[in-house]
Amino acid sequence: MPARLADRKSAPPKGREHSGPTVGVALGGGGARGLAHIHVIEALDEMGIRPTVMAGTSIGSIIGAGVAAGMSGRDIHEFAEETLGQKAEVLSRIWRSRPSSISELVEGGVRLGQFNVERILRSFLPESIPGTFAELAIPLRVAATDYYAHETLVMEEGDLPRALAASSAIPAVFRPIQHRGRLLIDGGFSNPVPFDLLRDRADIVIAVDVVGAPVAESPKIPNTIDLSIGASQIVMQQVVALKLKEWRPHILLRPAVSRYKVLDFLKIANVLESSRSIREETKRAVEAAFEGIESTRS
Repeated sequence: MPARLADRKSAPPKGREHSGPTVGVALGGGGARGLAHIHVIEALDEMGIRPTVMAGTSIGSIIGAGVAAGMSGRDIHEFAEETLGQKAEVLSRIWRSRPSSISELVEGGVRLGQFNVERILRSFLPESIPGTFAELAIPLRVAATDYYAHETLVMEEGDLPRALAASSAIPAVFRPIQHRGRLLIDGGFSNPVPFDLLRDRADIVIAVDVVGAPVAESPKIPNTIDLSIGASQIVMQQVVALKLKEWRPHILLRPAVSRYKVLDFLKIANVLESSRSIREETKRAVEAAFEGIESTRS
């Protein structure tokens, strides 16, 4: 993180968390579409609401880790803009994440089109995010997919950056993560919006779904990578729909981000502008939820 952001990291917002209902926030996966999560965190900050527990998948786990580490929405917003808003900065960080030796290059085998997600992620994480879950100010539950067990693996202790990498390991782009005898890939394949991980852990559970769906923007047939990711979006939406039949979060937010691709991080300004309306939607939904709980208690 740039020094000026690290030095002035905002104090966690104070307010309703001390006397009102507790709030849990589940942030879903969606690659660059997940930058819209920032609006939701900033809206909660403006309302003086600090989550008491977080859950995240893929990009949602990364932003969730920032919140759990004590970063404000403004901190995350500014860090994301300074890091992703400049192509030169992105390329510099990717260059710094390159293997330093031949042995590191061939570690785990050379796979065409599969990059080391853990190495790249560590070069992009803000310094505020610690090395372990135990160092977080707020409990965080991270969802990854156990490839051979065909199920969600929930990580909430141990090496935090490694857990975030496992949750973000998109097969078409990154190598899987080997962790304690398990082969882990992106959590979105088994739990795209992990609101169920917060069931009974907070009075109000807010879920943010940025999975999106394929959008026809031109008559051209999508390339192989876009087709694969688009097909996975369709499957993930079905997974979310089934999960909602079992249990619904108190608030479900869906920013308008479908037009953006998983790796459109350099379009951060566009993603944030397109999804800006989710701020007011978040505030209205949270106010209504609080009023509903307060009316039942009075």
